[in-house]
Amino acid sequence: MYKEKLPYSQSALILGISSIVTACCCWGVIGIILGIIGLNNANKAIRMHEQDPNSFDGVNNAQTGRTTAIIGIVIGVISMIWHIYILSTGDYQVFIEEFSNMSEEY
Repeated sequence: MYKEKLPYSQSALILGISSIVTACCCWGVIGIILGIIGLNNANKAIRMHEQDPNSFDGVNNAQTGRTTAIIGIVIGVISMIWHIYILSTGDYQVFIEEFSNMSEEY
């Protein structure tokens, strides 16, 4: 019997991986947004699979997507808190100067 691909599982995986990458690069905000969307898609896919497990294939992608989305959300929150802390303490200028010095060395 042919099993259909589980809807939302591929998008959950792609959004989960993208959330990890963008959480590290974009102040955490985009990573959090992509992670929430990916987590929502993963939960939809897992619910669909639980309703009719014999019709769909690809629940592993949904589970991996959920895991990567959660990791992306956590990294995004930590990154956002760190940036807010740096901006609120006034150390942002020091951080930029150190980054400039390091980039000039290489």
